[in-house]
Amino acid sequence: MKADGLTRVRAIAMKLADVEEGTTFGYPAFKVHGKAFAWFPKKKEVEAGSLGVRMSILEREHRIQAEPKIFYVTPHYKDYPSVLARVDKMSDAKLRELLESGHEFMAAAAKRR
Repeated sequence: MKADGLTRVRAIAMKLADVEEGTTFGYPAFKVHGKAFAWFPKKKEVEAGSLGVRMSILEREHRIQAEPKIFYVTPHYKDYPSVLARVDKMSDAKLRELLESGHEFMAAAAKRR
């Protein structure tokens, strides 16, 4: 049996460089240089257990088109550079790749500041 989503995400995210665990709007989040790159949103339209991950809108659209059973977006996130992911439908390898992508996106943004 797979561990719950938060436990799985924590195990992977905390191995990435400069990551700290915290909260965003009171919910679990993982941050690099103080900016969230992955979080568990609690909005009515977001499926329970979904993980939000920062990335370009172009990358998001590619992921949704390639794997709509895993990746999606709600109207709230339409204009926000992120994707929602159904963690329970992801292998650990796919989850690791997703978190690495979000981490890299936010680390690069921090360097540009």
